[in-house]
Amino acid sequence: MKRFKLYIILSFIALSTGAVYLSGCTKLDVKPVSTLTPANFPTTPAQFVAATGPIYTAFASGGSGRQWWLVENLSTDMEVLVARGGNWFDGGSYSTLNLHTYTADNGNLESLWYWGFSTISSCNQVLSLFNSVPASTSKSQTVAEIKTMRALCYYFMMDNFGNVPISTTFGDTTNLGTQSRAKVFAFIESELLAQIPNLSSTVGVSTYGRPTKYLAYAILAKMYLNAASYTGTARYQDCVTMCDNIIQGGQYDLDADYLGEFKPSNGPQIKDFIFAIPFDGVHAAYMYYARWTLHPALQKKYSMPYAPDGPVYTYPSYYAYFNDPNDIRKGQYLTGKQYYNDGTPITITTTNIGLDASYSGPSPNATVVHQLEFTPNIVWKNNATFDIGNDELANEEGYRNNKFYPDSLAPTRAQGNDVPLFRYADVLLEKGEAILRGASVTNGQTALSLVNQVRARAKATAFASVTLTTLLEERARELADEGWRRNDLIRYGMYENAWGIKTDADPNKRIFPIPTPELQLNSKLVQNPGY
Repeated sequence: MKRFKLYIILSFIALSTGAVYLSGCTKLDVKPVSTLTPANFPTTPAQFVAATGPIYTAFASGGSGRQWWLVENLSTDMEVLVARGGNWFDGGSYSTLNLHTYTADNGNLESLWYWGFSTISSCNQVLSLFNSVPASTSKSQTVAEIKTMRALCYYFMMDNFGNVPISTTFGDTTNLGTQSRAKVFAFIESELLAQIPNLSSTVGVSTYGRPTKYLAYAILAKMYLNAASYTGTARYQDCVTMCDNIIQGGQYDLDADYLGEFKPSNGPQIKDFIFAIPFDGVHAAYMYYARWTLHPALQKKYSMPYAPDGPVYTYPSYYAYFNDPNDIRKGQYLTGKQYYNDGTPITITTTNIGLDASYSGPSPNATVVHQLEFTPNIVWKNNATFDIGNDELANEEGYRNNKFYPDSLAPTRAQGNDVPLFRYADVLLEKGEAILRGASVTNGQTALSLVNQVRARAKATAFASVTLTTLLEERARELADEGWRRNDLIRYGMYENAWGIKTDADPNKRIFPIPTPELQLNSKLVQNPGY
């Protein structure tokens, strides 16, 4: 699918370098720079798609490719980015996410905020440019797609920061004050419901990477499942309704090759993907997940164009969820001794002291050849600096997630794996959970049958019964490393649990602080409680 991805990426960035340049800004009032005129406004469907390119470029350039993914994963019991001999501590920007000691000065949170609101600004700017475009079916659909992308960004901002400003008009500086989470929820809901009639129901190459009716349903399902956390009012039956809109649409399915869904060759042929961000490793070079999780000694095995860093380790308690030997989803993890594809051991040549800093024998500098072996436990040598040491044994602590398989064809560390944000498997599990939480069974699909449908694709043994606890564990297996663990833990009241060396149990940490630079730029913002 590489050729298709190149086409999609180029269409997304077409106007970033030509017709329209949109600079993202959290102030939401940057003056547009445009060469669009009434004579060359978009008129054909392809031109409308090209005109929205800067929105998708902004969306792919940070959050889904890096910042959102890092923040959502590292703030949970799933995995952790450790410091090694001082490397990767970076002033605590990663460690505080996992420890829940983050503050308004955390640079990762500032980048997350910037990603969301710069994309919202791009949406508002393109919408303003469309004001003079004559009405047409293409315009109506494109405007609905833009507003759905804007609603998606507001969903991520509401989910992460809770109380945020709502701005729908480019250049308007009168509506930049903080709005309550409940009000933001209501805005997103009404916006999505209003766009659905004009969104396409076509699923395939022509709409891949763009909003369809099913993306709107998927966002609403996620909102309604979490509504008790967001607004204090449960909406589980509404969640089931939105899930049914997707299920009964008949456009999606569970692909037989689970691990193949996440490889660089993925794309619109994947029936499980409701909405994915296209990456090609060249023109949209923001996605490099393998860089974070793989050991440098794996470069040769995967023909990677660079040596990965591998500071992100999986907690053994999370890997323990993969307790069915037949479950093919276990294959996303690298555990134990490592081998090349021909069975030859992967070895590292070092010294006794380089292998183990605690070595006290007579030959610290003697050469030793060691087979790469990932061990489950993570042991901190210095809690204050989040440091596990920098000898080879420390570098091999923690199992490694390899779901987003390395891209050997990319010229840099960037990868061409498309990133799914909403999947059909997630919808099935959401419906099952909503039923367990009190919603009525529909279409003969019980919570048990829905979970077992997901497990069957994974070749895992069918459950005889299912509870909320076992369903959460199934979500851990199915959606590992896809950015939804924080969302799940908060809904289950488990975000305050202890893991690793984390002890913080402050419920205020369920939403992040508004970053200090944003407070300085916008005096109308009000900091979230507890910060």
